[in-house]
Order: sequence, then structure tokens, then C-alpha cells
Amino acid sequence: MASTEAKKAKVGSKKSPEELIAGFNVLRGEQRQIASKIYELENDLAEHKIVIESLKTVASDRKCYRMIGGVLIERTVKDVLPDLETNVNQLKNVVETLNVKLVEKGKEILDYKEKNNIQFQMPDKILEEDENIGSDKPSLTSSSMPGVLVGNKR
Repeated sequence: MASTEAKKAKVGSKKSPEELIAGFNVLRGEQRQIASKIYELENDLAEHKIVIESLKTVASDRKCYRMIGGVLIERTVKDVLPDLETNVNQLKNVVETLNVKLVEKGKEILDYKEKNNIQFQMPDKILEEDENIGSDKPSLTSSSMPGVLVGNKR
């Protein structure tokens, strides 16, 4: 009786190809989100560094303005500079953590592909172009000459 329940569990756990692909696409979407967040934070980090370099060249008692939560606040350079440097350090730590998560997600995707035997098929056009790249003769297909329309003479 236990063996029939085990067989039912195996049959129930068998996923359809559509479910496997959907799961794979979810993992890839998560990977893209992590990469997008890394890109965004690296841009913020670069902007912070530019501001810090600019503020280091001015007098420490000079007024400056900082946007915090949509509110513009007037402070002095000596008050703002340490906060910006703290933010830079925190951004660096978050970017490093996200890079680790990105690598882990990549490994998870590879494991999922191997576990479920997911393979990519290349369209015929791409395969034809790859074959023509290796040969010396030029290809006159429409995909090899983008933006050029070639008609047949009658």
C-alpha cells in the first residue's frame, strides 16, 4: 500500500513542460530584478562619490541642501559630508551582498536547468547565419543585410 502512495506522489510531483518553463522563467525574472537593483545602486554610489568629491573642495561651514524623503533640508557641508560617506559605505555593502545573491541565483538556475533537463533550441535563421559566418562567401539573406530590401527581377 505504501508503494502505491509513493507512485502517486511521484506522478503528482511530475511537472508538465509548461510548468517547468514557467518555473525557469520565474528564476530568470528574479535574477534580472537582482541585476537591475545592482545597476541602480551602483549608479547611486557613483552619484554619491561625485557629490563627496565636490563637497571636499568647498569650505566646511558653507551651506548646502540635501533632499531627504522628498524634503529639501538646509545644512552645512561639515554636517552632510559624514552622512554621505556613511551612505557610500552602506551602498557598497548592499551591492556586495546583491552580487553574492546574483551568483547564487545563477547557480540555482543552472541546477534547475540540469535537474529538469531544460535545453535551449536555436531558431533556424540563427543557425544559418552561424554557418555563413564560417564560410568565405557572403550571405544575401535579408537577415544578414539589415535595412536593405532586395527584390527579385522578373
